[in-house]
Amino acid sequence: MDMASALHPSLVTEDRRSAETAGTVHIRDCRPKNEQVVLTGVGLRIPENLAFEDWEQAGRRLSGIVDSSAWWLGDWLVFGKRNYSDRYQRAIRAVGLQYQTLRNYAWVARRFDFDRRRSLLTFQHHAEVASLSAEVQERLLDRAEQSTWSTKQLRKAIRELRMREAAEEPGGGATNARIEVPNSRLSLWRRAADHQGLEFDRWVWAMLDRAAEDVLNDELEMRSA
Repeated sequence: MDMASALHPSLVTEDRRSAETAGTVHIRDCRPKNEQVVLTGVGLRIPENLAFEDWEQAGRRLSGIVDSSAWWLGDWLVFGKRNYSDRYQRAIRAVGLQYQTLRNYAWVARRFDFDRRRSLLTFQHHAEVASLSAEVQERLLDRAEQSTWSTKQLRKAIRELRMREAAEEPGGGATNARIEVPNSRLSLWRRAADHQGLEFDRWVWAMLDRAAEDVLNDELEMRSA
């Protein structure tokens, strides 16, 4: 499903006649042009007389595009790394995408095959549980789907689950492994966790899991080359 058809069920054309209009997508229906919503490369043109119902529908479609694009970009990077390991980073630089953002998308995409992705939940719902085992992922996503949880509610359920698991471990809690970390790095890491809307300890676990998976995947690729 392309971006334009995701926004509107009607036919769509893309205007590439000049540099000024390149990337512009016209949402076509039976209404005059001055009543149509138009996507451009730098924004959304909305007619002043647009009905509330049409405005609301456009918002829902746009939200779906944003969420789907995370999956699309993640799958794109996974494919590139698997098939063009010697050239895919050059392609990323050429299209001007943030590599770290793509890595985050790709990490979640690798954790969920197509048949495990829930269309009723957002990409961020999947990202919240990505560091957990597949069995726990399924259980929590089932509950999130059935109870229409927000990502905040899902995050709370994950935190409660980890607290229960820690209490059930021998010795009454998780093993504490102390690592000396400079305050400057802690501050940087906390800002990164806040930027992604994650609790600090969960962000650290996710980053370490992700780094370990990258190392192991790279090792497998080298062995199979």
